[in-house]
Amino acid sequence: MRITIIHPAIGHRIGEKYIRSWQMEPLPAALIAGLTPKEFEVKFYDDRMENIPYDEHTEAVVMSLETYTAKRAYQIASQYRKRQIPVIVGGFHASLMPDEAQRFAETVVIGEAEAIWATIMDDLRSGNLKKRYTGGRTTLAYTPVDRSIFRDKRYLPIKLIETGRGCKFPCDFCSIQSFFERTHRFRPVDSIISEILSLKDKAKIFFFVDDNFAGNIKAAKELLTALIPLNIRWITQMSINAAHDEEFLSLLARSGCKGVLIGFESLDEQNLKEMKKGFNTMKGGYSNALDKLRHHKIMVYGTFVFGFENDHSHSFASAVDFAIDKGFYIAAFNHLTPFPGTPMYSKLQKDGRLRFDAWWLDDRYRYNDIPFLPENLSPQELTQYCVEARRKFYSIGSILKRGIHPANRANAFMFRNFFPINLMHRTDVSSRNGYPLGDENCTEPLLEVL
Repeated sequence: MRITIIHPAIGHRIGEKYIRSWQMEPLPAALIAGLTPKEFEVKFYDDRMENIPYDEHTEAVVMSLETYTAKRAYQIASQYRKRQIPVIVGGFHASLMPDEAQRFAETVVIGEAEAIWATIMDDLRSGNLKKRYTGGRTTLAYTPVDRSIFRDKRYLPIKLIETGRGCKFPCDFCSIQSFFERTHRFRPVDSIISEILSLKDKAKIFFFVDDNFAGNIKAAKELLTALIPLNIRWITQMSINAAHDEEFLSLLARSGCKGVLIGFESLDEQNLKEMKKGFNTMKGGYSNALDKLRHHKIMVYGTFVFGFENDHSHSFASAVDFAIDKGFYIAAFNHLTPFPGTPMYSKLQKDGRLRFDAWWLDDRYRYNDIPFLPENLSPQELTQYCVEARRKFYSIGSILKRGIHPANRANAFMFRNFFPINLMHRTDVSSRNGYPLGDENCTEPLLEVL
């Protein structure tokens, strides 16, 4: 028997190839392949870089949904379901919006797959797939990843590793805290080390994809200590509170960490309180945290989010100037996106401030559109200011200024990649703006489950 795993793109423009930048191996697809019993043949297609052979024989199609890819995934599902092939969907979006997902797929997997996937495959084998399955949380001791499905595909030379799941912080715009219900779990250290060793000769750098690598600092220190002898380079994302733990930072640097993504989100304390992220300003705030990271030669990818109550036209320039002056390696200047299932989405819905019933499915919505009514700016102004902020930060002058900043010259490997990475981001500012959700070539209505 055969199953087909598909990684859906955000969408496709008519007459254009998909955006090539930042195409990393989709780890959820490899996890599902690893969990699938060996008697099944697994085929994998990445909608971002290849055509999907809808007429190829398969017993079922499997997709992991994110909110931005949901519409495209439902288009793909419609094509298979027209051919009488059952579709199984899971992931963050399907788990938080199961009734919607059930409209376009025979089977919806809610939660994590490890505890339930063998049962789903047994039911598929016997022809008794259920409409819904709910996966419980496991210890993460068994997270088999089959990367053989990526063979002969052109991904960036970055190997993705999961060391833990979840985050305990209550940021109300974040779907992570909704999906994991503010919990955090760490994988066993020996399992992580074994996986890294199996990939060490194939990776220029590792990306630990954890929602918050510092979600359990004590467990993270144990892993960092075990990483030191491996002599690898890696990057991750973490909350800023960890930057105030000197032992943690020392271990971070000694274990090969070259950069961290940190959600700064706003320079306004009232905004931080509104999004329940007041902890960002603890122990001396941003400048103190950045000084400590610089001391250990760790580059910073800073993210900012706009559209909160205290955001005005001047907020964008202040954030860009801050990011340039502080020598951020790269940065993101995004508008607030109300993801379904989050407290922020519920609040905006209750207040009547959502512009679309479901922005991720609306044909009028495009990437960078604002799906809600901000307090002090029009939706169009918020989009405009975000795009202008990105253009200013990735201007040639800013790239050159940040390139010679001591923070970005502290490591030869990261400095060597600084200019190519920043120029790629510079191109992305225009190429992603206004991008459609779903394939513009697909004019047929979505096929719903009867």
